[in-house]
Amino acid sequence: MKDFFELDQKGDILWVGLDQKDGPVNTLSNRMLTAFEELLAHIEGESSIRSVILISRKKDTFIAGADIKAFSEMASSDEAVHLSREGNRLLARLENLQRDFEKTVIAAIHGAALGGGLEVALACHRRIVTRSPKTVLGLPEIKLGLLPGGGGTQRLPRCVALPTALDMLLTGRNIHPKRAYKMGLVDAVVEPEALEAAAAHAASHGLKSRTGSRMLPWYLNNALARKVILSKARQKALEKAGPHYPAPQKILECVDVGLSHGFEKGVQTEARCFGELHGSAVSKNLVHLFMNMQASKGRNVLDHAQTVRSIGVVGAGLMGSGIAEVSLAKGLQVRIDDSNQKALTRAHKKVHASFQRKVKKGAMTAFQGDQRLSGLHLGKGDWNGCDLVVEAVFEDLELKQTLVRDLESRVSDRTIIASNTSALPIHKIAANATHPARIVGMHYFSPVPKMPLLEVVAQPSNPDWVVQTAVKLGQKQGKTVIVVQDRPGFYTTRILCAYLNEALMALEEGAGIREIDSALIAFGFPVGPLALLDEVGIDVGAHVSTGVVADVFRQRGFESNPVLKKLVADGLLGRKSGAGFYDYRASDKPENPDMKRYFNEQVGSPQQSDELGQRIAYAMVNEALFCLQEGVIRSPDDGDLGAILGLGFPPFRGGPFRFVDQMGISAFRKEMEGLAKRHGERFQPATILEELDKNGKPFFGGG
Repeated sequence: MKDFFELDQKGDILWVGLDQKDGPVNTLSNRMLTAFEELLAHIEGESSIRSVILISRKKDTFIAGADIKAFSEMASSDEAVHLSREGNRLLARLENLQRDFEKTVIAAIHGAALGGGLEVALACHRRIVTRSPKTVLGLPEIKLGLLPGGGGTQRLPRCVALPTALDMLLTGRNIHPKRAYKMGLVDAVVEPEALEAAAAHAASHGLKSRTGSRMLPWYLNNALARKVILSKARQKALEKAGPHYPAPQKILECVDVGLSHGFEKGVQTEARCFGELHGSAVSKNLVHLFMNMQASKGRNVLDHAQTVRSIGVVGAGLMGSGIAEVSLAKGLQVRIDDSNQKALTRAHKKVHASFQRKVKKGAMTAFQGDQRLSGLHLGKGDWNGCDLVVEAVFEDLELKQTLVRDLESRVSDRTIIASNTSALPIHKIAANATHPARIVGMHYFSPVPKMPLLEVVAQPSNPDWVVQTAVKLGQKQGKTVIVVQDRPGFYTTRILCAYLNEALMALEEGAGIREIDSALIAFGFPVGPLALLDEVGIDVGAHVSTGVVADVFRQRGFESNPVLKKLVADGLLGRKSGAGFYDYRASDKPENPDMKRYFNEQVGSPQQSDELGQRIAYAMVNEALFCLQEGVIRSPDDGDLGAILGLGFPPFRGGPFRFVDQMGISAFRKEMEGLAKRHGERFQPATILEELDKNGKPFFGGG
């Protein structure tokens, strides 16, 4: 018990300090549950205890949730079912301390109370949280393809309004203190320094509960009202997640059973569904993705990285203002410059509005918002004090080369210059530089504040400290960072071009525009390739796919589809011009009939086989394999992260490399050889597959 809890009894109040000795945060595990059972026995057997206060001794964390690594190593789903049942049994004992022993349990929460951490708090009789951006509550299990296995599907709908509970369960979103109090999830909100005093006062004098405990709101006892609410939630979940993710429907099943047949039936259903989801390929892939994101920090050696306190950003457009925003949010000083004064004003307003939204939500205090915004400086000013300058101007090689030369004359000898480019070779951008080795690529994704990936592009002349400093800055900005080599298209742009090119080839052969997009959405992408081209701009797609990336394809014996250039020449740029593959001038966004002039006259004829979605997706997967084979990326793990976080490759499939492993190296190779016979050289499988197939080795040890 001492490995997890520090006990300090003061009068009739037992203070239970949550302090897991072998980790930086408190997590739930089998070992912790064993210690928790000992704790409960102590509380039940000590008549002098009238109140119990659970409070964390870790910085900024109450309980962070389950030990994901231990969970992923469970040999069978039976273990997951057992874990859920044991957790629920112990939390029922915790909750019943008031009924059976007249002992009140108060959760005093500062920091993250997520997953099992919130489930522990829900089993307590009162919840007090701190008014701090560090304090967040949530049940994020759905993001791992799971459901809360410690009574969360049962206690939450009895604590807050059913629609609110379903939103939390089905999105996994974090809830900040202000909203948590408003919805009735917690009973009091206090300043961090007042938490212990507030908890002690509640233990001694009582604190009125703001939640329903086991008393269901009147409308939940109405079967018709409950049926309507759950039906709408089921429909919305299916529209959002599609058929590939089983967790939302399992969550709704648990909630429905619990409200219709009682709490005990509910937790029994919860344990069964928890085990079923644990055994699913979807959950295994999502858990692997989560662990891969965590592990990526350790894969990037930062021994020689410089500390970055101040950065410069050239270009105040969507990308530049986004880079400035994520940097300011982490306390960096930022100077942003643009030749267009209106763009600078817009950038300042955009950042200010974003911080105001965070303050309103409780993710940032008003003082922090003002403090962060005070670090934003507009115009040229003193660039000499910047540790790193990011240029985020238009994708034009000569413009970037000129800008780099100009920046070199205005920064210190140790300042790194980073280019935010999606495809232009870094060594060419640095070709006319005085210090080309200090030029590195930092490819952010739009919109920068929301997209989690950063590609750091290393050219051969970069010393370690330059690349490592760029990586460290990206991590500081909250990004998952992969390091790629300075080859045509880098990694994400190159595999995206293969994907888009194959969609255009299918269109050329007569497939319908919406048919193609629907096939890839059915495969699991959030948006189809042709709709994606319309969104990013057909001109942008043409610039990349018929430029440097085309040379890579040409070396393998095939050409990029040239039609995008024709579309651009005729003013068909996508949504921004009103028409592209779809006609945005009409409210129902129909397919653009003009496309028949550029592609097969039979565009839209229902003649394609079921392989359409696979064929286009496999083009991306195969290109990812070539990138590993050629050393563009360092590992299959980085390849999976880049494809999922940067391009929307279906997370439930695990990423290109995990996808191939699960299909089987030999099976995927045969699929590609079959596609090559039917559609040409562009489907010749990467030769790395032959060696792996011969040795019977997957990309990941266990597949």
